[in-house]
Amino acid sequence: MSALTITVRDAATGPVLEITGGLDHMTAPEIRRAVRHLALGAGQLLVLDLTDLEFCDSSGISALLTARNMATEQNADIALAAVPANIIRILRIVGLDRVLTLHPDAATATEPDRTAR
Repeated sequence: MSALTITVRDAATGPVLEITGGLDHMTAPEIRRAVRHLALGAGQLLVLDLTDLEFCDSSGISALLTARNMATEQNADIALAAVPANIIRILRIVGLDRVLTLHPDAATATEPDRTAR
C-alpha cells in the first residue's frame, strides 16, 4: 500500500483534495488536518477526489464523515469523486451512499452548474 498523499487544488466550486494511497487508522488524521486547514466559504463544494485511493478501512470512512461534518459546519457541501468500486461497496453496505454525494469523477463534481440539473 502506498503512502497517503493529499494534493489540494482549487476549482470554480471550491477546493478539491486529491487523495492517493492508503487511508487507514495511521493516515486518517491527515484528512482531518487537511480539511481543518481549508477556508471553506458558505455554499462552496469540497470535493474529495478518490481516483487513486488504494485502501480505506473503518478509520478512513470515519475521516470522510468527519470531513463532511467540518464542511457542514462551514455551511459548505462535500462530494466524493471517482470512488473506487471496493470503497463504493463499503459505502453502500453502511448506507453512506445516501449521506455522501458521489460523482463519477472530479470534473463532473466541479461543474459550476451542477446544481442546475
